[in-house]
Amino acid sequence: MSIFSSQSVITEHISEADLRAYFVGFDFGKYRYDDLTKVLMKAVVDFAFGFHAGILEKYTDEILKEAAQSIYNIKDFSEVKWIYVDNNSSLSDEDLKNEKKYLKRGEFGELILHVLLRDFVNTIPLLSKIYFKDTDGVTVHGFDGVHIGKNAFGTGDSLYFGETKFYARANDKAGEAGVKDLIDDVREHFKRDFLKREFSLIGKKKYAYLPLDEYEDKNTIESYENFINQKKYWYQKISDAEKGTITLDSFLNSVTIPLLCTYESALLTKYNDTNNPDFLREYNEQIKDLQIIFKNNLKLIEVELGEPIRTNLNIVLLLFPIPNKKELVKLLHEKLYHRANL
Repeated sequence: MSIFSSQSVITEHISEADLRAYFVGFDFGKYRYDDLTKVLMKAVVDFAFGFHAGILEKYTDEILKEAAQSIYNIKDFSEVKWIYVDNNSSLSDEDLKNEKKYLKRGEFGELILHVLLRDFVNTIPLLSKIYFKDTDGVTVHGFDGVHIGKNAFGTGDSLYFGETKFYARANDKAGEAGVKDLIDDVREHFKRDFLKREFSLIGKKKYAYLPLDEYEDKNTIESYENFINQKKYWYQKISDAEKGTITLDSFLNSVTIPLLCTYESALLTKYNDTNNPDFLREYNEQIKDLQIIFKNNLKLIEVELGEPIRTNLNIVLLLFPIPNKKELVKLLHEKLYHRANL
């Protein structure tokens, strides 16, 4: 079921167990930035609050304002808004490599991942980093998304630990840089010590959800009860993995790792019609080339005794080219900031 109706704007051109590829088209030759932004704005409440206050499929302008304000209460987003909107600039490659690397969160890569997982993979958010960062100032987890849903094969339930990159490069190598840096995330984040710390942080939020007996929306109470039961199951699995009552190996068998690279691509400035056979041919070639780069670099991660074998993880690469990163990020900040200050 589509939560944000994103399929009317975003095309999922490739849907395989280990690869999903997306693009947004044109209307009379103009890239659909406004339509894409509208879809992402629809997801702001869901992204910011998760299910911690119940299921918020219908909400007032006041709740949307609260969600937007909660996002801007986070330094990453407020600083990036100043860079892209107030200063009409963007983060440079050097910024991202050095001390401003943390600002990547303010560029909405996590929000895009949230929408793709919700609408195309049919997941449910287990935790919202935004919700807890705003309320207690403590980062809940290091992953860019923690969801639950069916695994990539649709054969069983899975916990999703997502990572994102959102890149622009002057040499049209943004996609390549993004997938290579996603490999670094796999190398660093799927190690025993990092995962145990994450389990501990996630576990501390076990009770941070609206109790079922306080849930008032009769139209969605059955869905919320189902979520609460799934939540209990996954928190128990996380606790067992942290305590060592189940092996980390067996736990990771039930984890799916969506890795999203949203990247600036010259293909979407070269063409202004995604139905053009030449565009589709070059697009397919680009996606397959990036998949090969990703797989080749994944093979280079060394096998360490006692650590997860990263090449055996249930990884799904998500690729989403856009024509101009600065234009999209600036537009999103303009609309979100407006909502926060209505």
